[in-house]
Amino acid sequence: MRYWLFKSEPSTWGWQDQIAKGDAGEEWDGVRNYQARNFMREMALGDRGFFYHSQKEKAVVGSVEVIATSHPDSKADDPRWDCVDIKAIEGAKTPVTLDMIKADPRLADMVLVKNSRLSVQPVTEEEWRIICDLAGLTP
Repeated sequence: MRYWLFKSEPSTWGWQDQIAKGDAGEEWDGVRNYQARNFMREMALGDRGFFYHSQKEKAVVGSVEVIATSHPDSKADDPRWDCVDIKAIEGAKTPVTLDMIKADPRLADMVLVKNSRLSVQPVTEEEWRIICDLAGLTP
């Protein structure tokens, strides 16, 4: 199993929207960055990810599971763009903010710290466990 982080602007698609989709989940569409797309192409069924609110909140607010592997983005006119489907697993008991992540020396090499603009990014197993612990999420 691998771990990921999915960034979303809560005004466009927030954690509550993801929860509302239930077990059916939702396409993680609209990604128009080659590196983020390529990360989605690496994902496998059952991989886990953090759901991260960008913009003002800038925090991990829940965990998700990949329920469909890479396939064409149904909202793209260009066949180069793929997406995966994810479903909500668990909400964070304590949102883990970007400031908290940056302040934790164990997370200094996290992609989110080094390249905060990337909308889909890998998370190491150690980073996963640390943030799950801080958020009160099941690892």
